[in-house]
Order: sequence, then C-alpha cells, then structure tokens
Amino acid sequence: MPLPLLALALASFGIGTTEFVIMGLLPQLSASLHVSIPAAGQLVSGYALGVTVGAPIVAIATAPLRRKTALLVLMGMFILGNFFCAIAPGYALLMAARVMTAFCHGAFFGTAAIVAADLVPREKRAQALSLVFAGLTLANVFGVPFGTALGQWAGWRATFWVVCAIGVVALLAIATLLPRDNEHPPARVLAELRVLRRTQVLLTMVISTVCSASLFSVFTYIAPLLQTRAGLSPHLVTIALLLFGGGITIGNLLGGRLADWKLLPSVIMTLVASIVVLLAFTETSRMAIPAMATLFLWGVIVFTLVPPLQYRVVQQAAEAPNMASTLNQGAFNLGNAVGAWIGGMVVPTAWSYGGLPIVGAVLALVALVLTLWAQQADSRTVGVRHEGRA
Repeated sequence: MPLPLLALALASFGIGTTEFVIMGLLPQLSASLHVSIPAAGQLVSGYALGVTVGAPIVAIATAPLRRKTALLVLMGMFILGNFFCAIAPGYALLMAARVMTAFCHGAFFGTAAIVAADLVPREKRAQALSLVFAGLTLANVFGVPFGTALGQWAGWRATFWVVCAIGVVALLAIATLLPRDNEHPPARVLAELRVLRRTQVLLTMVISTVCSASLFSVFTYIAPLLQTRAGLSPHLVTIALLLFGGGITIGNLLGGRLADWKLLPSVIMTLVASIVVLLAFTETSRMAIPAMATLFLWGVIVFTLVPPLQYRVVQQAAEAPNMASTLNQGAFNLGNAVGAWIGGMVVPTAWSYGGLPIVGAVLALVALVLTLWAQQADSRTVGVRHEGRA
C-alpha cells in the first residue's frame, strides 16, 4: 500500500470506529447519561443523518480549499468533535458533538476517494478506493470490539479519547505523507453543482442509497435476529459479528479489483448474489452454524458493492467530482437510516425477524433493476458516440 493511501486508511479507521462503536456502548451511555436504551440508540441515527445533511454543506464550505488542505481541516473537525464527545456532560451535548463529527464524514470520504484515485495508475483506481475504505471495514473488525471493551472497562469517555488520539495520528500522517496537490486547483462550486444534473450521477447515488438500505434493513437488527431464530448466545453473536466484519473487509478489497475489471457488470453480479444469499438466510438463520456462515458470506458480497459505486460516481462526474463523491457518501448513510426504518416497521408484524432477509432481498432487487437501467443508458451513449464518429 502506498504510504499516502495508508494515511487515508488510518483516518478512515478512526472515522469508522467512532461511527459504529456507539452501538456497543449503549448500556454504558444509558446508565451514565440517565436516558433509556432507545434514546441512547438515537445517537446512531443522529450520526447517520448528520452525514447525510452535512455532506453537501461541508462540500460547499471546503470547495475553495485544495484537497490536501480540505482533508486536514476535516480531520481537525473530526478530532474536535470526538473531544467534545469525550467531555460532554449530558445527552444533548453528546448528540450535538456526534452530529458535528458526522458532518466531516461524508466530505472526508468523498475527497479521500478522489485523492486516492489520483495517486495510482488509471487501471488501479478502484483498488485504491477500496484500500481507503479498508480502514472503515477494519474498524468493524478491530476498532469497534476494542473500543467497546475499553468503554466497558474504563468508561465510554475513554473510548472517545482514544479515537481522538487516532485522529491526531491520522492528521499528522496526512500532513506528512500526502503530496501537495498543486496540479488540482480549488473546486468551482457552480461546476460541481452542474455535474449533479447528470442522470447517471444521480442514478448511481440512488443505487448507493438502495444498496445501503438493503444492508441495514437486516443488519440493524442482526443481534436479536440471531438470538431469536438461531438461538445464539450473546457471546456467539459477538463471534458472528466478527465473522461479518472479516467478510466485509474481504468484500471491500474484492470490490476494488472487480470494479477495475468490469464496473457495472461486477455490481450486477454482486446484487444477484446478494439476493440469493439473503433469500437463503431466511432458512439458514434458523440454525447456528449455517447462520454464521451465511452472515460471513453476505458480508463478503454486500461490501463488494462499495468501491464500484463510489468509483462510478467519481468516474461519471470526472470534470468536477468533489461534490458528487461527497454526496454519494451521504447517499450511503441515508440508506442506513432508511433501511433501519423499514426493518423497524417489519419486526413488529407477523413476519418478525424472519421477514427481514426477504425485505433486504427486495431492496437489492430494486438496486439491480436500477443498475441494469444505468448499464442500458451507458450502452446507448456509447452507441451514439460511435454513430457520431462514423
């Protein structure tokens, strides 16, 4: 891994840890802040919505900055947000600090994706994106379990102090290792906004949202699903989640290679595989070992989609990619919130947890139809270009 990509992956690891570790700290937060578990859970939703709302705002605010400078400013915001999380005296200020931290999330990944793509030859750009996002997936494997264990032992504030330290190290690494981007002038806001009118850019963002909704309609409720249907103990649920984390790490790296090979065909194949695995999960979720094996396989498949979709947006908005790349991160997080909401509507029905994989499969089918539409539009565009040259 080139050292500049390592710096971006380290920052990605810190951001992923602060986003997801809150799920493991809900009991400690609830007791410490004297709020209910559901109220503490709103800190997860608040972060996701903060990414969605903050992405366009921060993208416009950082547009006059060069990309390396923008990344340093965003990491500074990340450190400051986690500092306020660590010292927050009450629930309201903790929520405000979480939202502040979330504001830098979309813009950081959006800008980092463009920087990573520029650091490598054209045929390896999607793989470079997957290396940046590897920090996010590794946060689920290492950062979240460690942060949860630390919070249980030393208090939830200690976790945020450690995340602050990770942010400082990442900021120094970016400042030291990333080359100066003199060849890239500051983005022009009007040009960035004009790119957003392109059908293929917007369509890719919608696909990202639906794919994310498919994932989180199931994964948000994975712990009670595994406990009630497969009979897994809390300890085995933890192991199952580690398997899922390993799966998404493999899938992320695989997605980068597939996208550099065939971008949209790889998305189509992955969505078909996701539908098949989710439908199989309706049955395998009744048995402990098959449920855990399916969860690992699903993790590999579902995160294979992330690098291709992010690179697709950058590719389709090549002349002015900053805003589009950032907004696609907001689209993923909008899907988080939408998927959790849809899944929450299914759980109280007669379908209960057993219906969640079916809902996830239906959403993946919608994403598949949209991707086939995008591929057909690409073919028409290529055909028109050939006719024009003729």
